Amino acid sequence: MRVRTCLIVLTVLGVVIAGSLAPSLADNGPNHRVRNLRFGVSGGNVNDRTSRFCCSGTLGALVTDGTANYILSNNHVLGRSDQAVAGEDVSQPGLIDSNCNVATVVADFTALSPFGSNVDAAIAQLRPGTMDGTGAIEDIGVISRTVVAPTVGMSVAKSGRTTGFTTGTISSINTSVNVQYQRNCGSGRKFTVGYTNQIVIGPGSFSAGGDSGSLIVTNNSAHNPVGLLYAGSSSATIANRAGEVLTRLSTVIGRSLSFVGSGTASPTILSAQESDVTPFIRGRGQMRQLPEQAADRATAVLELHRANLMATPGVIGAGVGATADDETEPAIVIYVDRTAPGRPQFAQSMDGIAVRVVLTDPFVAF
Repeated sequence: MRVRTCLIVLTVLGVVIAGSLAPSLADNGPNHRVRNLRFGVSGGNVNDRTSRFCCSGTLGALVTDGTANYILSNNHVLGRSDQAVAGEDVSQPGLIDSNCNVATVVADFTALSPFGSNVDAAIAQLRPGTMDGTGAIEDIGVISRTVVAPTVGMSVAKSGRTTGFTTGTISSINTSVNVQYQRNCGSGRKFTVGYTNQIVIGPGSFSAGGDSGSLIVTNNSAHNPVGLLYAGSSSATIANRAGEVLTRLSTVIGRSLSFVGSGTASPTILSAQESDVTPFIRGRGQMRQLPEQAADRATAVLELHRANLMATPGVIGAGVGATADDETEPAIVIYVDRTAPGRPQFAQSMDGIAVRVVLTDPFVAF
């Protein structure tokens, strides 16, 4: 069996063996891998399997077009990487947690935003009575319907199939990334998809293979949607912006989608009450968010150099973050594949903006 797609799990003489180790569970992680009416738990397309492997991810959240409700997750979790057809069954828990057998069917695959559309997202129409109609997420509860824009230093949380409930901090925004995929579950050609305007989150323990599809929310009482988790490495998590996910999928189905939750659906920025929330990072005290003007200044410089940076051998990402010494000072963050031959060199600054190089593993769809 294989979790979609980085965590490899084999069944040998009835014993499940993990081929890559997930970080310690932050809470009651096993609750995410059994039958569970809430979201943020194991699930996937029942056809996401080959003769040797089966794959699953996370059923992230509940969205609605005002008439029907849909489970939100990734294209590579629900849509079998652009290959699913409408009506395919979606189960909870996923195949990976039911010995490759189909568990409870909770939804029917509906639509995906294809690779190349800048999001890895899909929806499946919920079967009535099979999941929590409030959209409550395991260990988080009912979220806000109000999507907020990510900022560097924002404290966020997620609930996912593999690592359960975890918290982290946005380390870069407006990030271009190259993400590796495999066409089929455990087989088929590998290919790379490029994305822009993505969110990068740390630390590495924030997510692991099988957490793909998790909804990332603000780490406060409001639980505003921020991003949709779909990829990462041992040191970082990659997410689409939640607002763009809704926009792309709404275009595909021809109807406007919004999150099921509390509050209104229209605002796209933090309310006055929520904007005052300051993240707390263990061992560092309060971590301040990068001021908007500083982020804008760094973004303007990054746009002048983005194409050249992403064309540099070994570079797999480039975005806007903060310097290592001052969380209020902007930096252009360059992600370099530590496994690639050679090591590109960069100046300490670009047009007056500091440059921060982060060595990481390749970004792989989880």
